[in-house]
Amino acid sequence: MKNYIEKNKDRFLSELFEILRIPSISSSEANKADMQRCAEKLAEQLLAAGADSAAVYQTAGHPVVFGQKMVSPELPTVLVYGHYDVQPVDPIELWKSQPFEPEIRDGAIYARGANDDKGQLFMHVKAFEYLVNEGKLNHNIKFILEGEEEIGSPSLGAWAKEHKDMLACDVILVSDTTMISDKVPSINCGMRGLAYVEVEVTGPNKDLHSGHYGGAVYNPINALCKMIDSLIDDKGHITVKGFYDKVVELSAEEREMFARAPFDMDEYKKSLDIDEVKGEEGYSTLERTAIRPCLDVNGIWGGFIGEGAKTVLPSVAHAKISMRLVPNQDCNEIARLFEEHFLSIAPKGVKVRVIPHHGGNGFLIPVSSNAYKAAAKAMGEVYGIEPVPSRGGGSIPILADLQQILGVNPLLMGFGLERDTIHSPNESYLLDQFYKGMESIALFYKYYTK
Repeated sequence: MKNYIEKNKDRFLSELFEILRIPSISSSEANKADMQRCAEKLAEQLLAAGADSAAVYQTAGHPVVFGQKMVSPELPTVLVYGHYDVQPVDPIELWKSQPFEPEIRDGAIYARGANDDKGQLFMHVKAFEYLVNEGKLNHNIKFILEGEEEIGSPSLGAWAKEHKDMLACDVILVSDTTMISDKVPSINCGMRGLAYVEVEVTGPNKDLHSGHYGGAVYNPINALCKMIDSLIDDKGHITVKGFYDKVVELSAEEREMFARAPFDMDEYKKSLDIDEVKGEEGYSTLERTAIRPCLDVNGIWGGFIGEGAKTVLPSVAHAKISMRLVPNQDCNEIARLFEEHFLSIAPKGVKVRVIPHHGGNGFLIPVSSNAYKAAAKAMGEVYGIEPVPSRGGGSIPILADLQQILGVNPLLMGFGLERDTIHSPNESYLLDQFYKGMESIALFYKYYTK
């Protein structure tokens, strides 16, 4: 495929930039029309690439794009999953270029969605185009591209159940993850689940003068900070009752195999500009981000946060909290356990409310499958080194649902790198990874069908 990429790369980038320019922020009501526009553009691109059919389907939320090319019912069918929605761009002032005006700098594409996930799903469209144009498509292929992954895919599960027969396949192929490095490629064999909640702590019925009432009324921000601090003990252990009941401990042999993945602690700390790591006692950094659950505050606010000073004792304080879960932990059960625990530790003088948001369960896939072996052979050929199995610390909640609904495993061939800073300002995607991803995907199909 190298020659095909070289011949068409200017067109590829032009077409990718068309969808990168669309601000398809799924969490923003103001961008609802952009979601529809982006879905329509992707359907158009699938048809141009050689799909027999491609259409935009409405859901209870944002639309889904489904396209397919059926060669023969006797041949295996691969379902490509991707998402076209993106994260908000805040803080906008930290971007070096406009987030929805893609720019190439130092061998990388800079834009919101460059990696997560428009750039990665686009690789599949172009690998498919190559196979069709070169007469090398020896399998059936289907595409399901959703617009709600960044908000937990609340509508896709129900839509997939309604269209289960249409989505029937032998494997779900996904590029929405990172690899260890461009020198040491890896294939994710599992991902963590997620339970996401918002908490609200209310004290007095209005904001108060901090001089007149300070020291006499429980400050909701102080109460919230104290409650949050108690959620993790000095050993990095989450204190929510029942939180670890279904966590499966890895054997010594499994942990030894996991430890074979290369990791440079000094480089890790240097890249983040930190002088020490922190986490659950008894586990390595890689284990903490892949095989162990965690709890983090993603945002906290209340009172006066504007420029200058305002001496106010706030009425309400808020925080958003995410819990990354490992397989066997159920996101709904964990959200319930968290709510029960958080309400139980509320001090007198404040009222507490827990609002569940989105969530999803984690999953594992076998490294012995034909799909995994085909992916390993393909990536090994492109990168010149056999990829190592790994587990992703992030979450794609819908994949566990699709695994259950369709009865097939997902395969995660991700080509992002940590340097790409997804979800942050200046998201990027190396052109070299972009092109190698296309090559690897095309070779995967070759080996998978054999």
